[in-house]
Amino acid sequence: MGKKKAEDSEETTLKKKVASKLTGHENPEGDPALRSLRKRLKREQRRRRSLALRKKNAAGSKPAEAASLAS
Repeated sequence: MGKKKAEDSEETTLKKKVASKLTGHENPEGDPALRSLRKRLKREQRRRRSLALRKKNAAGSKPAEAASLAS
């Protein structure tokens, strides 16, 4: 597999697909394909949020420590 393009993430493509499936749909709750797209979208959003949280926790409070050492 090749590298993914940076300008169009998986989350944005899934959002576009869900929006296009919803237009003109009379029963969105009954559509299994739409349900699976929504589940994939939620999974991607969870991954992004957990990664951001992990990065934030790994960084710690370095700016606060640097400010206290400087004074």
